[in-house]
Amino acid sequence: MTLTVSRPHQGEFAWSVTIAPDVARDEAAAGQIQEVIAGAESGDAVQLWIEQAADHDDAFAADLGFDPYRDLWRMQRPLPAPRATIATRAFVPGADDDEFLAVNNRAFHWHPEQGGLTAADLAERMAEGWFDAEGFRLHERGGRLAGFCWTKVHPDETPPAGEIYAIAVDPDFHGQGLGKPMTLAGLDHLSDRGLTEGFLYVESDNDPAVATYHRLGFDHRSTNRAYRRIVE
Repeated sequence: MTLTVSRPHQGEFAWSVTIAPDVARDEAAAGQIQEVIAGAESGDAVQLWIEQAADHDDAFAADLGFDPYRDLWRMQRPLPAPRATIATRAFVPGADDDEFLAVNNRAFHWHPEQGGLTAADLAERMAEGWFDAEGFRLHERGGRLAGFCWTKVHPDETPPAGEIYAIAVDPDFHGQGLGKPMTLAGLDHLSDRGLTEGFLYVESDNDPAVATYHRLGFDHRSTNRAYRRIVE
């Protein structure tokens, strides 16, 4: 298989290359990455993602001039989980867009992919075949959107699994204990779909989130590692 090469429209990188788990870290892969570097301009930042990274992948990346800077953990647990203790409703496209974007961008102002989401970005994601408004759970308090849990089903996994794709609580509602029940609300939806495995991705250095997910029965299963190189 070939590598995935993209030009992100968010964040610092001019180019991003992703190596899937079934792609060999060999001369052919290295050659494709070198072609991307050769096509970049001086001063461009190039990102390399290695999915399900192993120790030897650091050496592969280093040989190409990349330094590791970010680990994204996949954490997983069996379903069903304990039921949520808060009420949620489905996202309504067109009616909830603006409020969702406002909460998302307040909560993820620091995040290189989820932060700075625009109406066009949201429309693009809602146009994907995996989008299901019922799996996009919203929790409201006092007539305001307090938090959301956006899920995604992966029928190609064995067994089919459900992902907590994006979850956040509006900063105005921090400290009210919403993180755990919002996660459980997403898992409820996935379990009700008949799925028996639930997973999510979390920054490895986000200690509060990692601790919360451990308490909810999630275990660290694999690591996607990101590397960066500045083209000279």
